[in-house]
Amino acid sequence: MNKKNIETFNKSRPLFSGLKSYSVDEILAAGGTTAFANKMGKNPQNIIKRLEKLPKDAFLTDEEVETALKMLKESK
Repeated sequence: MNKKNIETFNKSRPLFSGLKSYSVDEILAAGGTTAFANKMGKNPQNIIKRLEKLPKDAFLTDEEVETALKMLKESK
């Protein structure tokens, strides 16, 4: 019978350990959101192209946006 040792971790591991998050201060220090995106190799034109390729039902309708904003406002 093959027995395996099961290790338990007392320390919690980050859920998204491969992703780095940045603070507002870091983004502002980079020169703002556009400058930060450029430094990260992101291009606004590529983002626009990707958004245009999405199907129409991937976006909220005006009515859905209004409902969501109303719910958000009421939950405060």
